[in-house]
Amino acid sequence: MVWVKICGVRDVESARLVAECRPDAIGLNFYPGSPRAVSAEVARSIARGLPAGIEAVGVFVNSAAADVAETVRSCALHRVQFHGDEPPQLLAEFHRLSPPTPIIRAWRFGPQGLRALQDYVARCQTLGVPVAAVLVDAHLPGRYGGTGVALPWDEVRCDYASRSLPPLILAGGLNADNVAAAVTSIEPWGVDVASGVESAPGVKDAELVARFVNGARGTTKKPHT
Repeated sequence: MVWVKICGVRDVESARLVAECRPDAIGLNFYPGSPRAVSAEVARSIARGLPAGIEAVGVFVNSAAADVAETVRSCALHRVQFHGDEPPQLLAEFHRLSPPTPIIRAWRFGPQGLRALQDYVARCQTLGVPVAAVLVDAHLPGRYGGTGVALPWDEVRCDYASRSLPPLILAGGLNADNVAAAVTSIEPWGVDVASGVESAPGVKDAELVARFVNGARGTTKKPHT
């Protein structure tokens, strides 16, 4: 069954409503430039309040490895997602500081496709960094995710299938209406959404979240109440 992450949850009440829809993970964005940014204090409260079986994933953009490791420890995060321009050496330093923590590497899909990603993953392997999954998002200059811009699914599917890469998490323009078709078309390991389940920037809509989770899993199950 596809892994589902609802990203950019920024307060405890929203986290509770999202958790009732039973995604596999909730993304906590520590990038100050995002409208979905969350403080360490709030992130800690959210992570501690999640039901069993729902992971807290920290999303970081160009943060120092030591700062990421400290946030993982203090907020009890289950995974980290590097979503900026971090070189393989930074991931290697983080892995040295927090070896049990699975790493998701976000990658923006642009005109050059995924050739550079394949080289990047190979460099990580040389440095002993186990990249658990790659999140492929849309490329928009100067933006680090949460754009709502859709990916060319056919190009992503063909390019990813032709390369030796970690499991794929699909992002970029997904919403409650198209996630089922995306999962059928690309067959990713996981899916990730932020703006596609919001009523306003950073404001999660419980109904859209429930529809997204159900659509990704091919069900019509109602959220828990």
